[in-house]
Amino acid sequence: MKLPSGTSLPTLRQLEYVVAVADERSFGGAAARCHVSQPGLSLQVAEVERLLGVRIFERDRRGVLVTEAGDEIVRRSRTLLESARDLVEAARHRARPLVGRLRMGVIPTIAPYLLPSSLAMVRRDYPELRLTLREEKTDVLVSMLEKGTLDVALLALDTATDRLDCEPLFEDEFVLAMARSHPLAKKKQVSESDLEGERVLLLEDGHCLRDQALAVCNRAGADENADLRATSLATLVPMVSGGDGVTLLPGIAVRSMAGKGSGVEVRPFRKPAPRRRIGLVWRRGSSRADEMRLLARSIVKSRH
Repeated sequence: MKLPSGTSLPTLRQLEYVVAVADERSFGGAAARCHVSQPGLSLQVAEVERLLGVRIFERDRRGVLVTEAGDEIVRRSRTLLESARDLVEAARHRARPLVGRLRMGVIPTIAPYLLPSSLAMVRRDYPELRLTLREEKTDVLVSMLEKGTLDVALLALDTATDRLDCEPLFEDEFVLAMARSHPLAKKKQVSESDLEGERVLLLEDGHCLRDQALAVCNRAGADENADLRATSLATLVPMVSGGDGVTLLPGIAVRSMAGKGSGVEVRPFRKPAPRRRIGLVWRRGSSRADEMRLLARSIVKSRH
């Protein structure tokens, strides 16, 4: 996109307003988010449109729409703003890594089972780090990383996008969970072929653990109990103990989800067991990549 001769460049603040309007689909919402008056924000967005010679937004009864030309401008504005933030962060953290705020996302099938011990170790290693956490499904976390509203995410690498960099942490083997009266509970180990014909309970759509478990079921010829889908592992385990079917649990959840009093039995799979790879991911090219690797080492250390 070529600018007219002698045109001034938009400021980063103006680009921030443009991105806010695109996100909020509202000038009023964007103004509140940016802590400015709506007339002031509208004037600055209009100035960007004048400088670039294109219309970025249209208004109709449904709110604010981004034009075709505006899509590219918003996308490039996000990139410029993120590069500017990376510049500031690089300067701030060069001498003292993992100091100040770090925004981390984590998926629900990892958060309650890994964070208690790992965060204690991270705080011990980096006492000046102020970690803020967001628990969401994988696709939401990836979107937030790409938009720059998260710095790093803890998730299953099998589902991570190739637009992100990553640091593997460990492999999490699945186990088979069943009611204590289930015939497979008599075995010391199970194989994937043992699942043939079994009714398998899975999490609802959107959980990457569902996709990973479903892949195992498809290989084994198992049937999903589609009438019962859980929102969390905490809901899934009582359904299993009640005899509604079997399920695959991640190894890190066994101690807290399938212990004494849970009403379920767990059995390991014969090697090679189905598994997922757990790791940290962040935006490719982030100036804080070295810090993410330090964070990864601290989390790994907490497991030993």
